[in-house]
Amino acid sequence: MASWNSIPLEILYEIVGWIAFASWSFSFYPQLVLNFRRKSVVGLNFDFAMLNLTKHSSYMIYNVSLYFSPVIQKQYFDTYGDEEMIPVAANDVAFSLHAVVMTAATLFQIFIYERGPQKISKLATGIVVAVWVFAAICFFVALPTQSWLWLISLFNSIQVAMTCVKYIPQAKMNFTRKSTVGWSIGNILLDFGGGVANYLQMVVQSIDQHSWVNFYGNLGKTLLSLITIFFDLIFMFQHYVLYPEKEASKSLESGQESNEPLI
Repeated sequence: MASWNSIPLEILYEIVGWIAFASWSFSFYPQLVLNFRRKSVVGLNFDFAMLNLTKHSSYMIYNVSLYFSPVIQKQYFDTYGDEEMIPVAANDVAFSLHAVVMTAATLFQIFIYERGPQKISKLATGIVVAVWVFAAICFFVALPTQSWLWLISLFNSIQVAMTCVKYIPQAKMNFTRKSTVGWSIGNILLDFGGGVANYLQMVVQSIDQHSWVNFYGNLGKTLLSLITIFFDLIFMFQHYVLYPEKEASKSLESGQESNEPLI
């Protein structure tokens, strides 16, 4: 296993990683607090919440497995070379574990607070069921040959796919309602900061190792950052430019909120 060439870069790597962890971890709380204060989840898209749980569960399986399993680490080194470093840091594991708990808490709020006529769509339910059935089939495919790196790489691919899909229902719902009321912008700002820090962490590691292998060795982490940044910019544009909160609130008070399908 490779070691760090520069102590300052190693320290910077850890600092940036934990900044990403803190930003992404705290990003769950503004929405939870907003729901609690309003005793309502109107404005939060339920499909987003459900797809988000599947996404973070998949990411947790990948991170925990690669970080703690010597068997999977050996398979990683056999594939990418002993001179490379494991592309999962302690902050990745901590974040993904925390994220699963927080997304589950958000779903719990959906069941106990006022939610209006909105329901989880059949399409979102079908996607989630199909993903876990696919994952179960892949487990039994990997079992005879012990192809665990291949299996957890699939979970990494699943989390990337879920990241691409999960934001779409919320963005569409904001567009349909012409409002972001009920959708916390604090969540988005922290999420954006986490995405930037997460990508920067990989850059620091690549500079130290004089190699860009970790970008495609952990393609999921790379795409996670880029996709997150892309959608967060869309949400910020919706909140601050297209649908300023004061105007959106007046629109909702006049009874113009839409009940269109979510996806």
